[in-house]
Amino acid sequence: MKTFRRIAAAAVALVMALSMAACSTDNGKTQIGIIQLMDHPALNSAREGFIAALEEEGYKDGENIEITYQNGQGEANNLSTIADKFIGDKMDLVLAIATPAAQAVAGKTTTIPIIATAVTDFAEAGLVNSNDNPGTNVSGTNDMNPIESQLDLMFQLCPDVQTVGFLYNSSEDNSRLQVEIAKGILDAKGIAYVERTVASTNDVQQATASIVSECDAIYIPTDNVLASSIPTVSAITTENKIPVICGESGMVETGGLATLGINYYNIGHQAGLMAVRVLEGEDISTMAVESSTEYDFCINGEVAEAIGVTIPEELQPYIMAQ
Repeated sequence: MKTFRRIAAAAVALVMALSMAACSTDNGKTQIGIIQLMDHPALNSAREGFIAALEEEGYKDGENIEITYQNGQGEANNLSTIADKFIGDKMDLVLAIATPAAQAVAGKTTTIPIIATAVTDFAEAGLVNSNDNPGTNVSGTNDMNPIESQLDLMFQLCPDVQTVGFLYNSSEDNSRLQVEIAKGILDAKGIAYVERTVASTNDVQQATASIVSECDAIYIPTDNVLASSIPTVSAITTENKIPVICGESGMVETGGLATLGINYYNIGHQAGLMAVRVLEGEDISTMAVESSTEYDFCINGEVAEAIGVTIPEELQPYIMAQ
């Protein structure tokens, strides 16, 4: 009952915040709404990159544009409420950060242009007809990882790995897709794997504690629930000396071992440049979804030392400063 009351109170607070944050569509400024799934470093970086790109192209919040930012706190009901508010306020453009946020808005409007980022596969998520030719009011930048290279990094750092564990949120389309790709790669290599799925951050500790006895290393894709729970994962995996290869660098900074992954600031910046094209008249329905062309090595030296992993000389330049 206490949990229900807290959730209800949070929902009321969100509705009140949204009502106070109503945008004015008659002030002569272009109205841009930002809907973000939850608060964690990768998604925050994407938002920062987006706003920076707008500013670089002459679109400055408070001057010629007005940005309204709302965070769904990982709750589907919150995302739906935010989407309704943005549509009611007749936003000129919406940035959606992460797949559930994009799906929440795209399911409610076919007219407001939606630039999304931190979405692994737009077509798989039902946001576009195809990634090359969207045919809808949605486009943006994906965060598909170089999954095979990430697994190769795992085996380079830990050559004795015989069984890989997957930790992910089964309700996130992006996570399921990445894990299925990774399974195919491991099948081809003859490497065994096990998995545990979670529905929320509340499940992470139990899932991690359960899987560490069954695997030699863990792979976590760019999963929003796990990204916000890496310290919980790391506390268990470090104690059990299990290396964790992550989908992006923010997860390494908070306790994973290593990644070769997406730079979320960069894909947010890329999305911002796409938004400028839309604001200046380009038809979003013909704008192909764009992919990152740059990936970042990131290695947590403290974690490596704690679990007894020796970093090869050629990778030592990528050890994070502590």
